Amino acid sequence: MKHQTVSVAVPTGLDWKAIGYLISIGSVFFLGAVAWTKENPPSWYYPVLIIGMATSILGMGCRYMAHLHQKAEIRKANEKADRR
Repeated sequence: MKHQTVSVAVPTGLDWKAIGYLISIGSVFFLGAVAWTKENPPSWYYPVLIIGMATSILGMGCRYMAHLHQKAEIRKANEKADRR
């Protein structure tokens, strides 16, 4: 059986995906601040605005956690391949 070496590029340095999520979270706060200044909003307006901001941030956090999980799986696969 022929053994083949597989190389996977592992990024080092900045985690650009994390930076992107942090920027997106910041934008949620800026957009929420602008939306907060609405004159005479209906009674449901502020609770819905807060829930929308929170779910957006939570979604970005979930996507980032999935990214970290994927990176860990790749690292484990590389370690397993190196042991063979």
